[in-house]
Amino acid sequence: MDFARNIRIGWIFLIVIFILPLGVAAQEGNAKVSGVVIDEASKEPVGFASATLLKQDSENYINGMQTAADGKILFTDVAPGTYMVRVTYVGYEDLLKENIVVEAGKDVDLGGILLKSSGELLEEVVVEGTPPAMQLGIDRKIFNVAQSTISVGGTATDLLANVPSLQVDMDGTVSLRGSSSVRILINGRESAMAGSDITQFLQSLPANSVERIEVITNPSSRYDAEGQSGIIDIILKKNTRSGLNGAINASGGSYNNYMAGLNLNFRDEKFNYFGSYTFNRRNMVGNGVNNTELLTNNSLTNNVSESERLGLNHGVQLGLDYYWGEKTVIGLSGNLSLRGNERNEDLFYNYLNHSSLSGTSTRLSRQDEDDLGFDLNLDIRRSLRNDGEQLIANVAFGKDSEEGINTFNQDYSQPPGGEYERMRINDTEEDGRNLNLQLDYVRPFSENHKFEAGYRSIIRSSQDYQYSQSDSTGGGLLPDYSVSNDFDMTSTVHALYTNYQNKLTDKLGFQVGLRAEQAYLDTELGLLTPGLPENEQQIEGKLDYFRIYPSVFLTQEFGNENQLQLSYTRRVSRPRGWQVNPFVDVSDNLNRRQGNPNLLPEDIHSFELGYTKTWSSLILTSSIYHRIVNDVVQPIIIEVDENTGVTLMQWQNISRNEATGFELISKIDFSKKWDVMANVNAFQTRFRGSEAFGIAPSEGFSWNANATTNYRFTSTLSAQARFDYQAPRIMAQGKGIETFVVDAGVKLDVLNKKGSIMFNVRDLLNQRRWGGYTVSNNVYRYFESRWMRRMFMLSFNYRFGQQDFQDKDKRRKQDMDDFNGGEEF
Repeated sequence: MDFARNIRIGWIFLIVIFILPLGVAAQEGNAKVSGVVIDEASKEPVGFASATLLKQDSENYINGMQTAADGKILFTDVAPGTYMVRVTYVGYEDLLKENIVVEAGKDVDLGGILLKSSGELLEEVVVEGTPPAMQLGIDRKIFNVAQSTISVGGTATDLLANVPSLQVDMDGTVSLRGSSSVRILINGRESAMAGSDITQFLQSLPANSVERIEVITNPSSRYDAEGQSGIIDIILKKNTRSGLNGAINASGGSYNNYMAGLNLNFRDEKFNYFGSYTFNRRNMVGNGVNNTELLTNNSLTNNVSESERLGLNHGVQLGLDYYWGEKTVIGLSGNLSLRGNERNEDLFYNYLNHSSLSGTSTRLSRQDEDDLGFDLNLDIRRSLRNDGEQLIANVAFGKDSEEGINTFNQDYSQPPGGEYERMRINDTEEDGRNLNLQLDYVRPFSENHKFEAGYRSIIRSSQDYQYSQSDSTGGGLLPDYSVSNDFDMTSTVHALYTNYQNKLTDKLGFQVGLRAEQAYLDTELGLLTPGLPENEQQIEGKLDYFRIYPSVFLTQEFGNENQLQLSYTRRVSRPRGWQVNPFVDVSDNLNRRQGNPNLLPEDIHSFELGYTKTWSSLILTSSIYHRIVNDVVQPIIIEVDENTGVTLMQWQNISRNEATGFELISKIDFSKKWDVMANVNAFQTRFRGSEAFGIAPSEGFSWNANATTNYRFTSTLSAQARFDYQAPRIMAQGKGIETFVVDAGVKLDVLNKKGSIMFNVRDLLNQRRWGGYTVSNNVYRYFESRWMRRMFMLSFNYRFGQQDFQDKDKRRKQDMDDFNGGEEF
């Protein structure tokens, strides 16, 4: 548990990597073709236009790209010859620039490429500077959610529920392609502010602070190997426009939900200062059912619940970027999160055929919790001698602390014989720290030829303390040491990686990578029971393993923006804090839960075959995937008290799981006013079962589908709706229930489009729920819950700013302008 020792090891690795000599010679003879796409009338750059490089004689496809926000296009490693460039964008006439002669070693600058408006309709429906809803990267799908009308006034959790491939259950747990073991990053890194509960943090993060969401289903070796089904990267907004700019927003809705925020930034030649403040009052009103039957004696416990979760959240972000010359950017930023949470739940029990319980009982749970989290980040990006060659370094430290008190009161209509619990009070404290050290080196030789290498150390430590008192006789509170403990955990991962990308032919490319990780998981359980012998007061656990994680990608291009990609990666899913903490959770006294400090990490092998085709008004991407998970981690009922009906559920490694699926995502522009983005994911799941825990093998078919549609009535009035369906899902011990959800919203631009008024309704049909049934250890359980009912929200957003400073750095690279990334530094 030596946190300082791990820090020293991390710094040693960082210093070693800094001094490693990296460099190789670039290809010679080829050249670059560049230019800037400009609106002919306004003379402003046109971002997000499609640019394609073609051979002049045959019109064969050579390369394609999308312009950055500054309108720049750049084709590198172009062989000598004669070419033409085609530029297209909705609302503009197609442009074809022909007879571009490229000589060996001589770059070609096309200058300004003028696009002409295709008609007056463009002025009515095009929102300037708005990126497309979906973009396809080499290894990711990018969903630009900043314009999501149906999520305005909501949280990041609401946004994630609107992204194709993702599902969010009633507890806010996010799943990717049916697996909840997914790595969630904030600005490319694990958020220390979230502490041990990323779900709770996302439910407090306002939706209007999110710029885009990137989904990586089969990450390369450059990325942390953590996550069974892949990575979700949430990129927060950060303005880098010149001058003083900002925005204010406010929302109010059902159940006294409120949200407000202010964003500011100021940029001149050398500095970009940015900051924001958000306030979020989140009130979630829900209910649930949990029916448990013991098959050995047919005793039945019916449990219904009413719940309310109230969160008062304050968030502050401050930072600056310093542009040190043409090649170096230094970023310094900090985030602060203050969260107050009240979680109230009323449980109503009805007992049938029990030997010691009869009648009914009521259990009232009241939890009051205060969280304080912050993180500090230092980022350095240095461009080296060759075009695109960079060193990227990050040092980040974060801390999250939590204090809370949880009170339970239980009354019985017919009290059981002997002692029984009337009241319990749990005092809890949690303290977590994260340290991230990372260095990446990138060396592109051409558009499709690149070498990457890097190092990363991430050290997480947490201390959880719980002191419990109970009243079992009516004579007053007494310590209950059976559920009181002091639990410390330190998780350390040191990693080195390398990636190499090149082409075997003009159309067939490959990328191979290798990531080596040394991981440690040290736990220490301190028992608080008085009088224990010294050798029994501390119970230590250690997990130490070294693994190699390879990744292989093969890409075949067929021309006309048409390609096929085959990939394989090995990944890992490491146990989380609540999964290894042996503390017994008694919030539902009849259905207790406990962690297991002896859990092994899941070992994952992922295969994917993807096909992408792009037309002028349609993007189509489809995937066939197969995932093998060894040492599957699942909660299992390990103890049953047939007299009282109390069950104890514990996390265990049970068996092997395989999932084979097909996914289709499409974005269709039916007209300049109407577009639809749709997703279908279907998969077959097979669990091998476990004789040791009495779990029979199972398999089944599951699928889900969703569609988001936008319609622009006029230049200032638009509407958005989303439809989501989740079919019953196969689980290791049972099956889930189906869900169908509809969200809708309208948006009206006012004040010369500087302001917007938005109205939305989430869960229009009031059907959003989560549940299912399980069968384990002769216990049949049906459960169903919902944490939010139908909600209406009215919002207002106003944008202001000026660009008084001339852009003297137009030749500065785009990646220097957009320093907050999307990459895992």
